[in-house]
Amino acid sequence: MRDYSSQGVGSKPGSAGVASGTYTNQDRRERLRQLALETIDLNKDPYFMKNHIGKYECKLCLTLHTNEGSYLAHTQGKRHQQNLARRAAKIAKTQDLATFQEKKKPIARKTPRIGRPGYKVVKQLDPETDQRSLLFQVSYPKIEDGLQPRHRFMSAYEQRVEPSNDNFQYILFAAEPYETIAFKIPNKKLDKGEGKFFTQWDADKKTFTVQLFFEPEKAEEMI
Repeated sequence: MRDYSSQGVGSKPGSAGVASGTYTNQDRRERLRQLALETIDLNKDPYFMKNHIGKYECKLCLTLHTNEGSYLAHTQGKRHQQNLARRAAKIAKTQDLATFQEKKKPIARKTPRIGRPGYKVVKQLDPETDQRSLLFQVSYPKIEDGLQPRHRFMSAYEQRVEPSNDNFQYILFAAEPYETIAFKIPNKKLDKGEGKFFTQWDADKKTFTVQLFFEPEKAEEMI
């Protein structure tokens, strides 16, 4: 009778036995190495480096290899591929951020300033409510197409033209290509009730109007 005890468990007569996991992995790495040798040019690999003792290094994974074949087998492995994916994601994120920041950069205006606009300021007193009001009319005959004048209030501590005075505030008007102009007004509380504050841009006459009312002085004293 033939003795089959030397064959591996689960193997059949005439076979070479069951291949071990170690042999299978070695065979796989060898096939990947051979494939890499045929298809990859190490001179174009940014992560391939030969150090001063003749060893080969992967600058991406910080691994050390005895020969080119070992390095190439490493490049086909899971660790190197995962690091490549992380590196690509990081570069893409950096490029997206750079693009976003580039878009946020203000575009230098090519239109030169043409001086201050004409304006008219009218002081008024409402006899019924005893409220003081100011009416501003600013003329922008050469305003750029598609633009509308803007206004905003500024505290005395924001400006740097004259010493700060808490008794006053400023209202600014701006529209390209004119210079921004500002008016010094009392630092009193504005009435934001219906009909007490309004703005209007007359696109035909190119005139920007702002009217504001201060709250009655008696009401302010009672607060």
